[in-house]
Amino acid sequence: MTNKLTEAKYSSIEKRAVLSIASLYGFRMLGLFMVLPVLSLYFADYQNSSLFLLGLALGIYGLTQAVFQIPLGLLSDKIGRRPVILGGLALFVLGSVVAALSESAMGVIVGRALQGTGAIASTLMALVTDFSAEKNRTKAMATIGGSIGASFALAMVLGPLIASHFGMSGIFWVTAVLGLVGFIIVFTLIPKTISARNNRETQTDIQQIGNLLRSPELLRLNLGIFFHHLTLMAAFVVVPTILVQQLAVGADQLWWVYLCLLGGGFVAMVPAIIFAEKRNAQKPFFIAAIVIMMVSMFVLGNTQGSMLTFLMLFSYFAAFNLLEAFLPSWLSKVTPAGNRGTAMGIYSTCQFLGTFAGGILGGWGLTSLGVDGLLILLATLLLVWVILATQMTSPRPMQTMILHVGKRKPNEFIKSVSTIVGVEDILLLEGDDLAYIKVDKTAINVAELQPFLNRT
Repeated sequence: MTNKLTEAKYSSIEKRAVLSIASLYGFRMLGLFMVLPVLSLYFADYQNSSLFLLGLALGIYGLTQAVFQIPLGLLSDKIGRRPVILGGLALFVLGSVVAALSESAMGVIVGRALQGTGAIASTLMALVTDFSAEKNRTKAMATIGGSIGASFALAMVLGPLIASHFGMSGIFWVTAVLGLVGFIIVFTLIPKTISARNNRETQTDIQQIGNLLRSPELLRLNLGIFFHHLTLMAAFVVVPTILVQQLAVGADQLWWVYLCLLGGGFVAMVPAIIFAEKRNAQKPFFIAAIVIMMVSMFVLGNTQGSMLTFLMLFSYFAAFNLLEAFLPSWLSKVTPAGNRGTAMGIYSTCQFLGTFAGGILGGWGLTSLGVDGLLILLATLLLVWVILATQMTSPRPMQTMILHVGKRKPNEFIKSVSTIVGVEDILLLEGDDLAYIKVDKTAINVAELQPFLNRT
């Protein structure tokens, strides 16, 4: 038998579950993303609008997402995934309707805040883990990540198209419909029964939060995703204005500009991801992407209306997409065995806090510093991230596996497994029939783990 871990094909129920959950995730994020490329152009039409309130409207859903992400994940462990998902979708639809009916800036902010209270991202990730076997887990998570990326790219195209014909209220009504589509997916496509699994990889353990927050490597990754989404949200306070005013792009033509920026950026970053994964060279590509984003913001803050502006925006989005793929992959590789659910909850919370902080910073910065000053400030923040990233250690090709303890004594089990070449970390809880191990995929011999593989 080969000493490399191999992935098996999905079972029929796995394939149905993963694809339906990915589509639910994608539809929901599509609705949230569609406002980004256009809200700054239409926000002045609302009563009592201001630049600060514009930033608040863009970022407020991130605050409520951050506040409710871990609590709703814990609740889903107690009462089940489906009730939490349905409740979250109901709040998402309600917030969309409130925003669609609003004529004032505060009404839009309240609607966006309500959208964010339906914080079901961690619950959906846990549901994917419930349905997928460990050997298919990485592939399942990649499918979810792909749906998020696709929804972001599609939103950049659809948002301007819908807004040019129906205004911002049209986007919010479409978002409400997408939320209703989510209900249909839950009731008709996501399988209703699963085998119960006592799987820590799906759950949030509040007792482990402190330990994970003190991990230097995880802390740098959490700060990274915070800076990543802070700069994105702050940039979207001014990017639509740059395109319309500096590059003379009509509001009804924004969709194809975003299509070129994001589509071209995606094509540009795919070879980098493949090369970095094959050569285990994530760190240099990771740092290079942050530097590209930093330089792009700095140049944008010092240039006016030229093809260089378009080139810098293209470079920014290509680097952004690259980091969006690298960050969760890196997190999965360095998270201690059995703590992925908790680590992902912290990571998601930092991501949404970054979204909120970016909206606030963007609104304040545009008011106090102007367009150029805000962009240079973002370049400075990205420089801080570059410094943090240089202190990180490139992740090894690690994977978590779940083993079956059976009737073996804990000490005997740990002694037997720890001697297997490639096993780096073991988590075994007293009274638990499952053990969680971290293995080096290039060194492990799966044949030696066969007697311990979890059969549930």
